[in-house]
Amino acid sequence: MVESRASLTKYAWLSIAAAVVTISMKMVAWQVTGSVGLLSDAAESVTNLAAAIMALLMLRVASRPPDADHHFGHDKAEYFSAAVEGMLIFVAAVLIIVSATQRLLHPQPLQDAPVGVVIAILAAAVNGTVGSIMIRAGKKHRSPTLYADGKHLWTDVITSVGVVVAIILVILTGWNILDPIVAFVVGANIIVTGVKLVRDSTKGLMDVTLPDADNQAIARVLAGFSDRDVLFHGLRTRQSGSQRFAVVDILVPGQWTVARSHDLIEEVEQRMQSVMPGIQMQIHLEPKEDPRAYGDYDVEVPIPQEG
Repeated sequence: MVESRASLTKYAWLSIAAAVVTISMKMVAWQVTGSVGLLSDAAESVTNLAAAIMALLMLRVASRPPDADHHFGHDKAEYFSAAVEGMLIFVAAVLIIVSATQRLLHPQPLQDAPVGVVIAILAAAVNGTVGSIMIRAGKKHRSPTLYADGKHLWTDVITSVGVVVAIILVILTGWNILDPIVAFVVGANIIVTGVKLVRDSTKGLMDVTLPDADNQAIARVLAGFSDRDVLFHGLRTRQSGSQRFAVVDILVPGQWTVARSHDLIEEVEQRMQSVMPGIQMQIHLEPKEDPRAYGDYDVEVPIPQEG
């Protein structure tokens, strides 16, 4: 069963704690080594903190029940958090690239590089652990906020790995220019992640259909009633934060009573809930004999007619 949005704020607090810890660690590493890579890594952790705070706020908004102005709840607030996370990742990447470019033009030797390597590895371990927890929670509870925050933390891990590689190469080769070069490459890679998060959150705001697996599961449930002398038509689905919605027409023989039709609809909804708990179904009743009941949807999920 999907947890309430309010109960998911514990993950946001975990992300905030991880950001505070890693910012402190990376700032110390930067002060010790003077590495522009570590400075850029610390800058990204600052965006992690801002994103985690945004996630906490949006989860609280999403947890609000439906009200007079929002009859379907506030779940879409989570998409704003995911979009902001994507933009913050983009800002962090730009800062990394700018810093790397400056150091590329003016290379400087690193100080106490091994110490910086150890601290960066520990910080990456913290972010990797928390990021994995957030991604799993995001998938389990269908929370775009938690998923985006987890992906954000993993971009930080990628940054840290790149920085560690650069510092190790500098230690082995003495080529100080490798520090800004690797930071530049990592920044470019992070931009890709940020663009993807913004794109995915935009899809959610546009009422994108459910994933193919969910659509197929719904279609299979409906096909299981094809032996009842009924047809299903015009299946459409959409995702709204953690909520899943489906709308479909049920075409029954015109001579059926309202009570018989209603009983069947209740049975369909119960079976659907057993397969996809929490889904909100809207079923429109129409007579099979009415030609207006057919061909009135340009796009719909195909429903097999065999049981």
